[in-house]
Formats: sequence, structure tokens, C-alpha cells
Amino acid sequence: MNNGLQLFSDLSEQVNYNYSGFPLYVRKGHLSQFHNYTAACHRHPDLEFIMVLDGSMNFFINGDTVILNKGNGIFVNSNRLHFGYSEDMKDCTFIVIVIHPELLSNRASLAIQYWDNKFGSNKDDYVLLTDQMVWQQEVLIAIKNLYDEMHSASKQNPLRLLSQATALCAIMGDHLSEKAEQYNRDQIWTNIWKMTAFIHQNYEFKITLDDIATAGAVCRSRCFQFFKEYVGQTPNSYLTRYRIQKSRELLTETKRSISEIAIACGFQSASYFTLTFRKETGLTPQAYRKQLLQNSTQV
Repeated sequence: MNNGLQLFSDLSEQVNYNYSGFPLYVRKGHLSQFHNYTAACHRHPDLEFIMVLDGSMNFFINGDTVILNKGNGIFVNSNRLHFGYSEDMKDCTFIVIVIHPELLSNRASLAIQYWDNKFGSNKDDYVLLTDQMVWQQEVLIAIKNLYDEMHSASKQNPLRLLSQATALCAIMGDHLSEKAEQYNRDQIWTNIWKMTAFIHQNYEFKITLDDIATAGAVCRSRCFQFFKEYVGQTPNSYLTRYRIQKSRELLTETKRSISEIAIACGFQSASYFTLTFRKETGLTPQAYRKQLLQNSTQV
């Protein structure tokens, strides 16, 4: 099972759609598939719809955190930072639908103009979906119907999938509002992408808060503020978690020693790496590697 998301240095996600050449992702997910029941903070140009089937989850979007309970869902607008997680490490089962603008046809200029107008940076970042409003009930039903169509026993009808996905976008386009604030936050996001890219490209070296701030052309306080407000964690926490993520990849994919992996991932020593790894994962690197080996032999 894939226990993470494939992210680029600007926190954009590489989405593995159900069918090549048809940019529509419709699958069932579980928080337990992610480390510590927490997905990586990410973004994508796609629109995202989530409906909770069982359990509940906390959901972070562009600095806000909301709770999604069974039967409810959420719409996440294009290029918003977001991730789901469980504070009490309990599982949550959900349907997730991800729709790329190219599904509307990269040749249909009128449809693309509609997308840019309705789902731009000046519109709502997200909309909670409950059964208290008729149009939101329609969205939740449409999410379930699209999932059933994608995973039906008979051969999928691409025209029906396209029709249902387009209808979802159309309903949301009718109900999004312009944000109250008048300023453009594009520059803030540019700063954030530069700072996260710097971390991704230099995590094996010693990195300070000043280094991260300089990469984003902001002061230390702004750097800290942007990460807390828009990424949901401090710069140092983000750096540490990224290093742990890379170390897990090396523990999984190589036979390098713990000391070699520690240095390769920017930790000062093997002992500090082990201490940090255990704090983040609940296991020592040695135990984590042993668990991987045991799991592989049981398959």
C-alpha cells in the first residue's frame, strides 16, 4: 500500500488518475494508509471533493482546520494547500474525487474561461458539505454516484464519467463566492513555494530559519508566520518531517547503514537521527527496517 503522496518541491502533488489520458481520480481512501494517520500537506490545480463514509477527520485548508464527520464532506478549490489527519490516531474511510481542468478539454476555451473565473484565487478556498442544504445534498449524492460509476462491475462509460464530473464542477461554480479580503495572495504563495523548494533541495545540509526565510525573500518572523498559517506547521517541523520522509525512503529502498542515512538526510549524528525518528514514527530506524522486512516476507 502506498503510505504517502508523491510531491514536487513546490508541494504540488503528482496525481495518479484512474486512467491515463483521462485526468479524473475517483477512489476510496483511509487515513491509516498515511504515516501517523496524517497525509502530507499538498496542493494541485485540480478541484477536490471528499465524502466521509466512516469515522471522522480533521482537515486543514489554507490555514483553516475543520472537522469532517460521517456523511459530510468538503470541496477544496484549485491550488489550495490541504491535508487530512486524525489527532487521536483513529481511522477514517472516505471517497476522494480529484478533477483536473483538462478534463473539460484543453481545446474548449469557453469551459476553461469558466474554470479560471469560478475557481480562481479570489474565490472561496473550500466549502463544507452537509445534508442541511439541498444543493450540498446534491453534491454529496453526486460524489457517491461518480464513485459507483467509476468502480462498477461493468465497463466504465467515459462519457458518463465526464458528464458526472462536469456536473459536480458546475454545481460548485454556482455556489462559490468571492473572498472578503481584497488583496491578492499570489505573492505569499510564491514565497512559500520558494521556501519549501529550498528545503526539498537542501535537506541533507545544515539549514537554519534564516536560510529558509532568505530563500523566500522574507524576514524570519514572516517565514514563521507563513508556514504556521498556510502550511500548518513551523518551518523547523516541516524540515524535520521532510528529512524523516526521505530517511524512510532510504531505509526502504537501500541497505545503507543507519549512520550513512542519518548524514544523507541532514542529521548531525546517528543517535540524534534515531531519537528524532522514534519521536516522529514511534519506532527506531532499525525497528522500522526490520518491520519492513517482516512485512515483505509475509506478502
